Amino acid sequence: MTLGTLVLSVAAAALLLTLLVGFAFRRIENWIISFLQNFCGALFIFSGWVKAVDPLGTAYKMEQYFSEFESTFSGTWFSFLAPLFPKMAELSTGFSVFMIVFEIVLGLMLIIGSARKFTAWAFFLLVLFFTFLTGFTYLTGYVPSGVNFFQFSDWGPYVATNMKVTDCGCFGDFIKLEPKTSFLKDVFLLVPSILFVIFHGKMHQLFNTGVRSALVALGVAGLIVYCFSNYRWDIPHTDFRPFHVDANIRLEKQLEDLAETNANVVAYQMTNKETGETLQMPINEYLKKYKEYPKEEWDLKQIKDEPAVQLVKTETGYTIPSAQGEPYEAELAAYLASNWAAAEGDTTTRVVERSKISDFELSGGPSGSDVTDQLLDHDGYSFMVVAYRLYTEREEQMTEMVADTVYAMDTIAVADSIKVVRRVDEVKKQQVKKTVYHWDSGYVTPWEEVVNPVLAKAQKAGHRAFAATSYASPEKLEQFKEATGSDYPFTTGDDILLKTIVRSNPGVVLLKNGKIVQKWHYKKLPAYEEIEAAYLK
Repeated sequence: MTLGTLVLSVAAAALLLTLLVGFAFRRIENWIISFLQNFCGALFIFSGWVKAVDPLGTAYKMEQYFSEFESTFSGTWFSFLAPLFPKMAELSTGFSVFMIVFEIVLGLMLIIGSARKFTAWAFFLLVLFFTFLTGFTYLTGYVPSGVNFFQFSDWGPYVATNMKVTDCGCFGDFIKLEPKTSFLKDVFLLVPSILFVIFHGKMHQLFNTGVRSALVALGVAGLIVYCFSNYRWDIPHTDFRPFHVDANIRLEKQLEDLAETNANVVAYQMTNKETGETLQMPINEYLKKYKEYPKEEWDLKQIKDEPAVQLVKTETGYTIPSAQGEPYEAELAAYLASNWAAAEGDTTTRVVERSKISDFELSGGPSGSDVTDQLLDHDGYSFMVVAYRLYTEREEQMTEMVADTVYAMDTIAVADSIKVVRRVDEVKKQQVKKTVYHWDSGYVTPWEEVVNPVLAKAQKAGHRAFAATSYASPEKLEQFKEATGSDYPFTTGDDILLKTIVRSNPGVVLLKNGKIVQKWHYKKLPAYEEIEAAYLK
């Protein structure tokens, strides 16, 4: 669904509600105000619901904002505010639930006309707050690397990659909006919010005061429980992320790489380094005039068409013309055919946008080498424990004495030959610094009592088990494995990627040849015998 489709759907629902309020309840004083009440209320309820499904997603987005605010205010006149943001980041989950519940309840209050003056002002202030966030996100696109946001004179031309927060999260993972679109959306919502403040007395009211208050109270209580159920006790029941059940990480990753390779350069965008002047020129014209735009004076950016993949039906099956000769072509063609080809004729072309699946990379082993393909190509079942962070109570720096043996090489004559032998020349004692990690006992317990017993039985049955956590030293990983009794390899990857895969720390993902068979919150992880009966077929 696109933003345009969503707005039209919400507008249609708002129109039906307005007609119902006007002709059935006969409570309308101003048709325009009532329609805007229903439109904004329905939009807020929907926007809040797609975030209530996944409160941790909103919390992670808030952490990104707090981190960006900390770096932005540091080194400025407002540096006294910077230390507040790390503390706020620690409370991001609480902020997330509060904001989600507030947004949905505010939408309900608009529709039923509860506490009109309070609702009007609350809606205005919330929209103003959202406008500030999305405006800040969009404007950071004009801030070059190494330049602080408040150094306005050093701003340059808009570059999307300058933005540290590339999506406001207004609609969670359901719809991804470009920052400029999000900002303009909130600017548009400022109009009805101002009208509500001015004409709150004209807003319609449904039912009596007692019923309205009861609906609001029940809404708050029910939504808090609902939000908690989607992260504290279980993973979201509806998964809008690319790592959903039945997604094949291996094939989707190949598909996105292929689509990106298929995208052709159609134009060049040139930006003058001195003046900021920006020009865009079709590739054929640029190739004729490129000498007029030397790289010393102009920044060049390729403009590509949409990344797409074409699937063609043949007498013997399906084929992907751009992937012919590649080892994965037959399997990928069959995968696409089963998902989106059969009903669309002999030739199907679809745009394939890049997602977090393309960023799925894990490192492991003594050398820290890339083990992604090795893990995804395994044709049996794999139990992957995902933990974006290993929680410690404290870290202690210690020193210990270790023996450092110095060897000398001697040559000796043996019969008619000379041999080189090694002998101990000296043993030195030296101090070595070591970090000792003291783990959060509440975090260690789920590993010991819930996750590891299941994985031990899975390994005994011949299935693969491994963990994926954020980048950490081998020393830290070994100490954690020892503390939890985790008898399987630990791999490392990007923490944002790991947060996207499963909303639980730790969480367990069952894979088969790169495909996600099922995911579990550790509090909902079944016994191995139940998993075996239901999924290991």
